[in-house]
Amino acid sequence: MSLSQDLLSRALDALGQVLAHRGQSYEVVAIGGGSLLLLGLIQRPTKDIDLVALVGEGGYLCAEPLPAELKLAVGEVGRALGLADDWMNPGPTDLLRFGLPEGFQQRTVSRTYGSLTIHIASRFDQICFKLYASVDQGPQSKHFADLQRLRPTARELQRAHAWCLTHDPSPPFADQLRQAIAVMDAENDER
Repeated sequence: MSLSQDLLSRALDALGQVLAHRGQSYEVVAIGGGSLLLLGLIQRPTKDIDLVALVGEGGYLCAEPLPAELKLAVGEVGRALGLADDWMNPGPTDLLRFGLPEGFQQRTVSRTYGSLTIHIASRFDQICFKLYASVDQGPQSKHFADLQRLRPTARELQRAHAWCLTHDPSPPFADQLRQAIAVMDAENDER
């Protein structure tokens, strides 16, 4: 089942309540389509909410694997609401290992759901991630469509371009990145 903005909010509320009932609390960092839904920046349904990190005493920590108690609660809420067991998952946590955009943590938007706090990547950081994923998955992907919906400025694209090259400086990736930027620049010119 896909997550609409309303269903995602209900799932997060339920998860926060389950965690509170068990005396557990977590802080997580989310990116991707689910977090764009939470910010109201897109309206398309998504299959999950992607966690790039957990928040610990020392800052951001790798979200892979999710703590057993959190994973259990996510699965229980998913089953209760007809969602996949991994509707919240650490799929993109490798981005943390390679490095998030400079200033990422200061730009996050925090939302609290009972004993769960989610720090959501800002619009600019989402532009970086969506541009990177667009190059990886192509111009027909949901990531490119999301990037178009975010309507990045030329300056934002320039900054996102620089960040993407820190993750893959290979010539083929750089060429594909330039092509994606050219398409977005052309759309900016049409506006």
